[in-house]
Amino acid sequence: MIENSMFEEEPDVVDLAKEPCLHPLEPDEVEYEPRSSRLLVRGLGDHEMDEDEEDYESSAKLLGMSFMNRSTGLRGNTVGYRQSSDGSCSAPSVRTTVICAVVLVIAVSVIMAIYLLPKCTFTKEGCHKQNHTMDDIYPLATNGKPFPWANFRLPGAVVPVRYDIVLQPNLTTMKFWGSVQITVKVLQVTWHIILHSSKLNITKVTLSSSGSSQPKQAELREYPLNDQIAIFAPEALLVGQQYNINMEYSSNLSESYSGFYRIAYNNDNRNSTKRWLAATQFEPLSARSAFPCFDEPAFKATFQVSVKRDNQHSALSNMPKKATKSLADGLVQDEFYPSVKMSTYLVAIIVGNLANRTKETNGIQVSVYSVPQKLNHTEYALDTAVELLKFYQKYFNITYPLQKLDLVALPDFEAGAMENWGLITFRETTLLHEDTTSSAMDKKRVTRVIAHELAHQWFGNLVTMEWWNDLWLNEGFATFMENFALEKVFPELYTDYSFPNLQFKTMEKDSMNSSHPISLAVHSSEEIEQMFDAVSYIKGASLLSMLKNYLHSDIFQASIQLYLHDHSYGSTQSDDLWDSMNQVINDTRVDIKKIMKTWILQKGFPLVTVKREGKLIHLQQEPFVHNVESENQTVPASYLWSIPLSYTTSNGSLPFSFYNYLLQQKSDAVELPGDTQWVKFNVDSNGYYIVQYAEKDWTALIDLLKTEPTALSSRDRANLIHNIFNLAGLGRVSLAKAFDLIDYLVKENSTSPIIQALDQMNRIFNLVEKRGMQTLSARILHKMLQLFKDKINQQKWTSDGTLSEQELKSSLLTFACTHNLEDCSTDATKLFNEWKDSNGTKSLPTDVMKIIFTAGAKTESGWNYLLSMYAYLVSEPEKLKILEALASADDVKKLIWLMQTSLEGSIIRSQDLPTVITTASQNLPGHLLAWDFVKENWDQLIRKFHRGSYTMQSIVIATTCQFSTQEHLLEVKTFFESKSEETAQLRFVREAIERIQLNIQWMEKNLETLEKLL
Repeated sequence: MIENSMFEEEPDVVDLAKEPCLHPLEPDEVEYEPRSSRLLVRGLGDHEMDEDEEDYESSAKLLGMSFMNRSTGLRGNTVGYRQSSDGSCSAPSVRTTVICAVVLVIAVSVIMAIYLLPKCTFTKEGCHKQNHTMDDIYPLATNGKPFPWANFRLPGAVVPVRYDIVLQPNLTTMKFWGSVQITVKVLQVTWHIILHSSKLNITKVTLSSSGSSQPKQAELREYPLNDQIAIFAPEALLVGQQYNINMEYSSNLSESYSGFYRIAYNNDNRNSTKRWLAATQFEPLSARSAFPCFDEPAFKATFQVSVKRDNQHSALSNMPKKATKSLADGLVQDEFYPSVKMSTYLVAIIVGNLANRTKETNGIQVSVYSVPQKLNHTEYALDTAVELLKFYQKYFNITYPLQKLDLVALPDFEAGAMENWGLITFRETTLLHEDTTSSAMDKKRVTRVIAHELAHQWFGNLVTMEWWNDLWLNEGFATFMENFALEKVFPELYTDYSFPNLQFKTMEKDSMNSSHPISLAVHSSEEIEQMFDAVSYIKGASLLSMLKNYLHSDIFQASIQLYLHDHSYGSTQSDDLWDSMNQVINDTRVDIKKIMKTWILQKGFPLVTVKREGKLIHLQQEPFVHNVESENQTVPASYLWSIPLSYTTSNGSLPFSFYNYLLQQKSDAVELPGDTQWVKFNVDSNGYYIVQYAEKDWTALIDLLKTEPTALSSRDRANLIHNIFNLAGLGRVSLAKAFDLIDYLVKENSTSPIIQALDQMNRIFNLVEKRGMQTLSARILHKMLQLFKDKINQQKWTSDGTLSEQELKSSLLTFACTHNLEDCSTDATKLFNEWKDSNGTKSLPTDVMKIIFTAGAKTESGWNYLLSMYAYLVSEPEKLKILEALASADDVKKLIWLMQTSLEGSIIRSQDLPTVITTASQNLPGHLLAWDFVKENWDQLIRKFHRGSYTMQSIVIATTCQFSTQEHLLEVKTFFESKSEETAQLRFVREAIERIQLNIQWMEKNLETLEKLL
């Protein structure tokens, strides 16, 4: 979500920036070690010198420290020490000893003189008071002068206390003007202040002490590579003092989705009247593009925001509005109350024409905003937010600290939502709900996203990770709480398989060499952007869920409350959370920090091998790693995890009763209380690991599924399907065994196992189909139809049933209609034609609406009608279903037009381009087309979405994940290498390449077996 920058190699010198300077230098004076002496220390004897080194050699000779000639080298110099015939060294001659002593004395004397002279820099010309080679140590600013900081992270010498910000966006010229006064406190004596600024035209900078009314002009230097500016003080800034920095600047409203950006929308979908909004999206690194600031999460401060605007517009910010006053030229200025102490990325401002509805709960004004014509779709979100706010305040035992909470649906927004404190922004599809066109799944999505963002008001806003390496503390917790809150507050929308399915998909990513630890050092903007992935969100939430089950709910809740209470308005690291848990547990035998460090500092997850011998179960752990030949394999076999195991057996006293055991060693054994017919580990998929059973134990579990499947929970049955197919991919179980297991599905009625089996079989089908192996792919479909035929024929084209039943219906009918099985396509086409003939007025069952639209989009007239309705409709849930149907078309020309139009952002908003590309790439006609589109439009894509963003991650993975040939592998590698070395090293690019390698490997291992099985 931020602009990317490619980093140059740092200067090969001592990095003074890494150590705080207790005795600050004058801006143009610097003390440093003469490079010549460092060259000697490095021992360059056997290598040729470049021109710069030759210059330094001349300097060394001035000191009496001549370099040896590189052609002969030190090894060829036998003067002084001679070796006798017996191999021993004779004593040096008196003459040699005297010469060496003299040279040594001269060298030591000169070096001492250099270091004792104040601010002296030795050069060929001698010792100068001024240092003219500062650029050897620090990079150059845009004005050609040295920039006094070389690190990506800001120094800690000066910290912000308060910001006073005034912004004036012009929605006609698409520019904005701003001023900021930053009150800072000095922690270490310094002559300059380093902070962030990106693409701001700063026209005035002054500096004054807090008690002074005489601001002084300050010199400004800019270093765009790190988005940093340096403000040089006219005199030293003293420890403990506060100073005011005042700046005036201007910039353009961004055309991307980050910073202070512009949003176009139609005032009424029935005409072409275009309106504009200006909104902010600052996470992770874009506050600096709206106002100069200390743009790191640990630099918390308070913010006083004022907005100058046209009279016909309104403005929103994090805090309630304090006053509005009239200005010249028809402008007004809104002043908002000062904020609580918070990070820069949480500041938010919106200017435009919005309508709202409001409720009050416990003195807090909760409001939902949208463009005026969609105000009727905000009622559900408002009621949901109020209920969730009550729940979180009670669960965390901390009152929401602001006077208001606004939720705003933006017409064009890249992310799903953003947790700005007191002013949460959303996509319209994740906030708006319309009764006649929103399905139960749509309602669930809206509820989950609101739950996620409200959880952030505590996890992320009140307590913030210190640096982006611990992003999971924000996103993992919010993801965990969204599921927990959904179960507790909206049980009718909670399904126990939704999160495990996400976990299964994340484990596929996390099993790759290209994955990363949850907590990972990040040193650049692109590395920070790439932390926003499934590992931080889903794996983070999975580990918290595993920990909650291990500790028990009450201990877990008390630990969270303590953590939030102790660190309110502060910044934390992962260890702070573990310390809170250890404090609550208060048991020296249990060390949560020790346990959890094995999970957050190591990438991947364990494979637990289980072998039953009578009452004894032998356990062994190892990393679950695909054997892809890689030069950069970075998952050591020595990895060990502290694994909270859970298991259930045939002789459990209660249905679904289970046992716990903490496996902390490479291997161990547990004794069962009695003999058992079978054992199942990882009860309900509560653990983040895969289990490999011995042959006889797999056989026992498969027999159990075929004879008494309900002896295991539906989540356990889904877990077995997931594990066995992944182990088959690893070569640890035969594909025949996996197919044997899923034969029980003819008796399955629960959603979770069926959806998991569909996912696994669809993955195999897609690999075979995209290879052009039509006969084999038809056999796979026949196998799937044998398993699910009865279930498909039982489905009705209505919206009846529970959420789980509706989701099962949607999955089965999507599968059947996609492959023209049974009468699915005929029934869907009939319903579409009836809807079309009614000019869109006929009500359609919402849970199968997308399936009906997709069937209609297969014809020329149907596709064109859907496109016209897309431009006409107001309901965002209905429009999204139409868009996905349009992107499922078989017509290549239509798909090209759809992707290009989405990129341009005219008829279809650019926020929906990833949806269009992903949907098109799933089908055979669009499979190669989508990848070609990405290649041809790469530069435009990364300007719009930025190279390291989650959007680009999803686009690249979606368009390459079904490739399984060496030709495609070479093509993908060559393309990214042709862009730049930095592009080729992006984590998601490496993941895309590794996925193709895994697909090739899977086909080589299993294709022959697959043909025999089918």
